[in-house]
Amino acid sequence: MAIHYVAEADDIREGKSKIVDVEGRSIGIYCVGGEYYALHNRCPHEGAPLCKGPVCGTTLPSKVYEYEFGRNGELVRCPWHGWEFEIKTGKSIFDEKVRTRSYKVQVDNGKIGIII
Repeated sequence: MAIHYVAEADDIREGKSKIVDVEGRSIGIYCVGGEYYALHNRCPHEGAPLCKGPVCGTTLPSKVYEYEFGRNGELVRCPWHGWEFEIKTGKSIFDEKVRTRSYKVQVDNGKIGIII
């Protein structure tokens, strides 16, 4: 495993992503709650550039005819078909078996490194 420094921490704002290339892999870097996360920039459904989708939230379980919105800024929505994934883990919110790859991130002296 090696660490690849790919961005400055100040370059990644809450609610936005930065897409980088590491060893031929397209990876999106996110900041959620002041912590950094990285996801493979490929939706497992049909290969869309996942990290070009919007950072969003979703409706939470609620009573009939009530709609409660939450998890704002914690999910990324595929730009092609709307599948949603947790930025922190890469897990889909609709099926426990569906996920995109997540990578460990390390910040050293203001530089973001992805561990591969």
